[in-house]
Amino acid sequence: MMGCIFCAIAKGEAPAEVVYEDQATMAFLDINPATPGHTLVIPKMHVRNIYDLNDETAAAVMRTATRVARGLRNALRPDGMNLMQANERAGFQSVFHFHFHLVPRWVGDGLRLPWKPEQGDAQAMAEVASRIRKVLIETKE
Repeated sequence: MMGCIFCAIAKGEAPAEVVYEDQATMAFLDINPATPGHTLVIPKMHVRNIYDLNDETAAAVMRTATRVARGLRNALRPDGMNLMQANERAGFQSVFHFHFHLVPRWVGDGLRLPWKPEQGDAQAMAEVASRIRKVLIETKE
């Protein structure tokens, strides 16, 4: 049985484009983004589902989600932002680690951050992560 991939990412044992990290939480780009900037926010400790969150951890994850959402807004200029929580098999996933999805919304086909297929996903994700990290460092929101 494979261990928790999100725990491996939190420990630095699995690669991820991390855009924000503090003692209790981290945020990283989704490896298979449905939209540019799709970011996952997790507690660094293994929490299986929302019912297992204590108040302190819930507050820390929400603070990180809010901060990263502002960073996404400032770096990518989406038309809006969706915040969804997932755990267990929510959304047909098999990730057993509580997490938030921050999904930028784009109106029509007017993407302001186009994916360039010739770049390859890794390069495009690294560029997006760099933009988001730069904004988060520059703004102390």
